[in-house]
Amino acid sequence: MTVTEQAATGRRDRKKRLTRAALTAAALRLVAERGLEHVTVEEISEAADVSSRTFFNYFTCKDDALIADLAVDRDRVVARLVAAAPHVPALRAVRIALDEAIDTMESERELWRLRLAVIAQNPALLPRLMAGNIETERAMIQAIAARLGVDPDHGHPALVTAVAGAAFRTAMLRWAADTDGRPLRDFVDEAFAAVVAGLPDPSPTS
Repeated sequence: MTVTEQAATGRRDRKKRLTRAALTAAALRLVAERGLEHVTVEEISEAADVSSRTFFNYFTCKDDALIADLAVDRDRVVARLVAAAPHVPALRAVRIALDEAIDTMESERELWRLRLAVIAQNPALLPRLMAGNIETERAMIQAIAARLGVDPDHGHPALVTAVAGAAFRTAMLRWAADTDGRPLRDFVDEAFAAVVAGLPDPSPTS
């Protein structure tokens, strides 16, 4: 591929990312304002200044536009998990694998806060969200099992995946509700550190 062709490909990829982001932002904004049942694909497309046909180049339905990006990029997370140094404990390897996703979410803080609010307000999204989470968890269990040299049916990979997922979700929800501007990384590190420490009870607060 020539330099010119590489530049053209780069421009196309950037345009695609921008279009996808515009559709997601429009969908979240409209659903937050009106509710899931009162927003159409046509309205989302119009708000993003693209055609409905273009919308379906990126998403299968309006629900996907709202939550497709909620699951952290599965392939990248799993690849980073596999690449973590062999001597690193599995839970720590998962935490390292989440670094890139954390940075991405932090750079889009307001969008993620809006997304989480939309999900809380529209329980009909939960089945699709859960299906995506199950796929991610299966991929992570496979990666952890391979890393540890045990069968995927061994309880440990599934337990690590479940605990890490719970820690990350708790951190994400705290971050979304935080009004002091603390970074997501702080909340994630606190959650994982508490798990590693055996979840000691916190001291009472006055």
